[in-house]
Amino acid sequence: MSEKPFTATIVVATHKKYRMPKDPLYLPLHVGAEGKRDAKGNPLDFGYQKDNEGDNISIKNPRYCELTGIYWAWKNLDSDYLGLVHYRRYFGGRNRGKELFDSILTSEELEPMLGKYEVFVPRERRYMIETLYSHYAHTHYAEHLDTTRTVLSEKYPEYLSSYDKVVNQTHGYMFNMMIMDKAHFNVYCTWLFDILEELENRIDDSLLDAFEGRLYGRISEIIFNVWLDRQIATGAISTSSIKVLPLVYIEKVNWVKKGMSFLKAKFFHTKYNESF
Repeated sequence: MSEKPFTATIVVATHKKYRMPKDPLYLPLHVGAEGKRDAKGNPLDFGYQKDNEGDNISIKNPRYCELTGIYWAWKNLDSDYLGLVHYRRYFGGRNRGKELFDSILTSEELEPMLGKYEVFVPRERRYMIETLYSHYAHTHYAEHLDTTRTVLSEKYPEYLSSYDKVVNQTHGYMFNMMIMDKAHFNVYCTWLFDILEELENRIDDSLLDAFEGRLYGRISEIIFNVWLDRQIATGAISTSSIKVLPLVYIEKVNWVKKGMSFLKAKFFHTKYNESF
């Protein structure tokens, strides 16, 4: 008798109507749906699953970004593997056509890897002349990371060595993109949202504008690497069970503008004021 195949669901975090994969592997999720209205005053409806249904933290989306989608998946989905991508950023598979959309990871490509790997991550982002800490300090506010370290020292001191290691690296897995088996996903989310809830008690974000206010989503990008490093160090996750996948940008990236903003932040301490 053949073994039951693993199931997987990857939510596609979006705040607007957009082209979505037709593959049943993907579940389009309207993040930040709570309180959103259309021109007629009705609840905004793109025809996607909304993150304000079931157990949710949709109301926190302006500060948490796509993390409200991760939380929703954690609390409301029961697949063997759970993951998150963005409406304009996906894991890549085999390139089968002229369109970038054709190179998105498919269920047919993922299924043979389920059971073999426990964690899937996008290729690392490399800053070369910046550490993760210095880049965050130059583009946002270093005290957010300093407070995060303090919280870790009090609640999860065993993670401090991984934290210090990670923030001094010049590379990391970013964008809060991952696919994990349900057991590890549960461990990660329990740890992550406990930390973020405490950060909310300690960081005054009331004076931050809408762009800078998305700090919890940005902090989580860095501390995902901290969590993963600790799992590897303790043997909870082996490096052989981590699969790095290509990263596909659906929209064209202005690398010149992105590069200039990076250099201005590095050498002139000009904070970012938009996403790229």
